[in-house]
Amino acid sequence: MQAHYLRMAALVIAIQSMLSAAEPNALQLYQREPSKGDGKYANMVYFVNWGIYERDFQPQDLPASSITHVLYAFMNVQEDGTVFTGDTYADLEKHYEGDSWLENDKDNAFGCVKQLFLLKKAHRNLKVLLSIGGWTWSTNFATTAASAASRSTFAKSAVTLMKDWAFDGIDIDWEYPASDEDAANMVLLLQAVRDELDAYASKHAPGYHFQLTIAAPAGSSHYNKLRLADLGRIVDYINLMAYDYAGSWSSVAGHSANLYANTDIPQSTPFNTDDAVKAYLDAGVPSHKLILGMPAYGRSFIGASGMGEPHSGVGLPNKALGSWEAGVWDYKALSKQGLEIMYDEKAQAYYGKYQSGGGICSEVWEGLCFGKHRETGKDKNRWWERASDLWEI
Repeated sequence: MQAHYLRMAALVIAIQSMLSAAEPNALQLYQREPSKGDGKYANMVYFVNWGIYERDFQPQDLPASSITHVLYAFMNVQEDGTVFTGDTYADLEKHYEGDSWLENDKDNAFGCVKQLFLLKKAHRNLKVLLSIGGWTWSTNFATTAASAASRSTFAKSAVTLMKDWAFDGIDIDWEYPASDEDAANMVLLLQAVRDELDAYASKHAPGYHFQLTIAAPAGSSHYNKLRLADLGRIVDYINLMAYDYAGSWSSVAGHSANLYANTDIPQSTPFNTDDAVKAYLDAGVPSHKLILGMPAYGRSFIGASGMGEPHSGVGLPNKALGSWEAGVWDYKALSKQGLEIMYDEKAQAYYGKYQSGGGICSEVWEGLCFGKHRETGKDKNRWWERASDLWEI
């Protein structure tokens, strides 16, 4: 373990010499259009570092001209609050075309971090944020947020990593605060990060605003625990995870990213985006800070005759179980499965029926056919995650 952190330290030191624009006082890096939760166009995507492996989806595959923010996922958190890379090879070591293999380059930073840096140089308004946590690595958030010392460690280490990698801000994905104490501590944690970002900008990049965003739940059992007004006050954007409303855990086939409830078949829409958006707005979150998260995948149910009907399992009838987990299909895989596309007018959601074998797949698109919620606005969306898509934008 000690060798791992020493190696990481060497790589972090090396990146500062390799990326000549990594220091914020290099004005060419930070003289880009700010977007401080100001109601302007925002199209965010998650880029997951594990996508470079079996999926073979690389940073240079991102459609940078069509997006405003890349949320680079995920960083891990130690019990003391230290933020660190969870995959040194993907982040800093993988060599791409044009990277040197010379002996004196052995300590230089490569990997996704260098590729994202090059992408930003080519697209000057593109912002890359360091995304911390996620479903797997949220374990230590509650402990980290519980004390001033660990909150400070978290904020300082996160900002240091952001600076070393020449990123533009921090995204926090805590899944999920489980109590009122957690919710209160989450506010304190976010404020600590905001203060650290502002202090760093004041010293090294006066006038520049480093962004702070969060991923936030669309299920009432989670968002009712949060101090939504405080979140809306502190962060630049709240990325609403408006998906995974139904899945392998559901007893019946259901929509996984519907805008509204279907009152005729209520069991098909256990959650809906409309209720979530209204809850955030009613709590005092500014509408221009809400980003509507949308999935680039569908969830399938074997044996279901329609939405709201029982199913016998997940996956594709008589074939493979899913693209990356049982019953979860990348959009690019769904387009090849011969689905009959259906539309639920009440839920405002598309789904597909398998033409052989029986079954339903929720949230299938015809092109990019998702509706935009009237309160979040037509120009605010975020996708999980881009390795799943066809890239025909």
